[in-house]
Order: sequence, then C-alpha cells, then structure tokens
Amino acid sequence: MNNFNNSDPISIYDFAVKTIDGNDFDMSSLKGKKVMIVNVASMCGLTPQYEQLEQLYKEYKHKNFEIIAFPSADFANQEFSDNEQISNFCSTTYGLSFTIFERISVKGKHKHPLYQWLTEKSKNGRKNVPVLWNFQKFIIDEEGNWVDYFLPTTSPKSKKIIEWINN
Repeated sequence: MNNFNNSDPISIYDFAVKTIDGNDFDMSSLKGKKVMIVNVASMCGLTPQYEQLEQLYKEYKHKNFEIIAFPSADFANQEFSDNEQISNFCSTTYGLSFTIFERISVKGKHKHPLYQWLTEKSKNGRKNVPVLWNFQKFIIDEEGNWVDYFLPTTSPKSKKIIEWINN
C-alpha cells in the first residue's frame, strides 16, 4: 500500500488515515461514493464554511456523497494543536456530522501521503495543485479517482460543486 515509487497513479482507496478520535479509517470504505476532501482550520476567516459544508453534507449524503475534513495548521497556525480541542470546536460550534480526521500537514516537507497524492500529478495522474490556504476542496469520483479541485474561497454550495454531485 502507498507505494509512491510506482509510476501508475494509485487511487484514494489505497490510503488509511486516522479519525480525529484516533480510530483507523480505511479510505476503501468510500468506494462507490463521490468524496469532497477539505483541509480545514478552526480559527480562519473561512471557518464559517463549516456551516455550508454541513448543509451540503446533509442535503446530499443520501446520494452517495461524503465530505471528509483534515484539520491543518499549515496556514498562519490557525488550527488548535490538540485533536480533542478541534473535535470539541467542530461539534459544539458547528454541529458537524461528516467525518473529521486527525490534524495533518497538507504542504511542505511533512505533507501527509494523502495530500501528496492529492497535489502531485506524479501520484494522482491528473494535475499538480498546491494547497493555497485552508478550505481548499478536492473532489474524488465513485471509483476513487482524482477529479478536480476548488479554491479555498469557493463556496461549498457553489453551482459547479452541486452540478458535480448531481451528475
């Protein structure tokens, strides 16, 4: 698993990550679903997007759609250092019901392998995409393939995202 020396791109299903409460999560459990992956932060000017993300999730989860969020402090250190604080903030402030994962790095030399796959053409087979800020969105199809990304300032409920979910 996670063999990055292979020239063939791997799918998102080859990754295992940890949820915010430390449980193992096999990304292959998302097979057959459209997935939006978002790097998030609790103390960012874009943090109110959590509300739109939750609305989007509630509206479309019945259509085999998942949102998964990865807290990161890579941009202006705008995330709590403790996973428990992050979890408490997400549940008490926004009542989030989609899955939040443990805090990771989404850029730089400590970039998580999943984010290496999301941002490097040599791994995803599609495009090089730097993560520009908190709340950048990557979308993955039902077969685990990298489809596209949306800038941090793009509303989670933008027309393009809704159209992608519905098609």
